[in-house]
Amino acid sequence: MTEIIDIGVNLTNKSLLADIEAVLQRAANAGVTQMVITGTTLAESTRAIELCANHPQTLLSTCGIHPHHASDWGTDSYRQLRDMAAQPCVRAIGETGLDFNRNFSPAAAQELAFEQQMELAAELQMPLFCHQRDAHDQFSSMLRDRRTSLGRVVVHCFTDTREALMDYLDLDCYIGVTGWICDERRGLELRELVSLIPQDRILLETDAPYLLPRNLDPKPASRINEPAYLRHILDEIALCRNQPSESLALACLHNSRTFFAL
Repeated sequence: MTEIIDIGVNLTNKSLLADIEAVLQRAANAGVTQMVITGTTLAESTRAIELCANHPQTLLSTCGIHPHHASDWGTDSYRQLRDMAAQPCVRAIGETGLDFNRNFSPAAAQELAFEQQMELAAELQMPLFCHQRDAHDQFSSMLRDRRTSLGRVVVHCFTDTREALMDYLDLDCYIGVTGWICDERRGLELRELVSLIPQDRILLETDAPYLLPRNLDPKPASRINEPAYLRHILDEIALCRNQPSESLALACLHNSRTFFAL
């Protein structure tokens, strides 16, 4: 069984953190050998780094400020993230980007935080871990303006249109695919589009504890997603791509190691 890497998991969420040793053991039993914890605020990025220190062989992290929390961007945020990024376990800047679906932070604040984090990724030549929802035009425009100064970029948890996918591939982005593809209500378009992602640009993620695969059988009583279900997502993607699961697993393992310089 080929090992796989979960490139986006919210392990600092209390629903996973409360049972972290068991969560990590179940992941290991499923062949998920490494996980990248998503940093969404300064505080959560700090917690992610602390968690990595307790599990250095298994856990890595990003550091960043999610668009939902962009209003928290302050005059010292850039320096604080740069200091965090010096930790060996931190492998990307983000989660950053734009989310105009809920607008938990004003658009102007989101754009400022995104611009600053792109600048930081460019300065440090670190990968950029991106989020985009209902903001494709502005997001892709800002990313395009900065693209030549950036290194590797992933659009994580991709759930958008064919047009958006083609734009991101034209910008030489990696594409993160989650259990959204297992949703018979919302994931139909993604099931059609996933075969268009080049084999050297696809990455696997659970976004746990969110997005529990709807076709998982049996479902956990908790209804909480976790990294152990990444192989189920892998198999579903492989089915949609008409590709053997092991072939896809090998490709995704290589892509993950390349993206995060493992």
